[in-house]
Amino acid sequence: MKTVTIQNATRQQLLCENCSVADNPLTRMRGLLGRETLDEDEGLLIVPCSSIHMWGMKFALDVIFVTRENVVTDFVENIAPGKIYASKRHHGKAHVALEVMAGTVAKSGLQRGDQLEIIESSERLR
Repeated sequence: MKTVTIQNATRQQLLCENCSVADNPLTRMRGLLGRETLDEDEGLLIVPCSSIHMWGMKFALDVIFVTRENVVTDFVENIAPGKIYASKRHHGKAHVALEVMAGTVAKSGLQRGDQLEIIESSERLR
């Protein structure tokens, strides 16, 4: 699976260093199912995605919704297994969802309207 790094350009903070990209039906459907936990530097970028469910999950997550222009439109913190969340349109329509370890949003100071930067693995090597 392809991986990217995601930075909050607005706050100059790293959000996810090793973020897997789920961009086909199989990887999107599987998501993080079967995982026992998520490391602090890991995440899953689901493309496209404007809502998530936590059915079958074993741990809570923070989920950040982002527009096509990589602007944070919404987020939900510490969403528990079994829950569902559909993004609200605060700063545009969500195109992707970034699932990260619970506590990441609070720790990073992320806000709606922040500009994210998605760095392909080939760009990290330069």
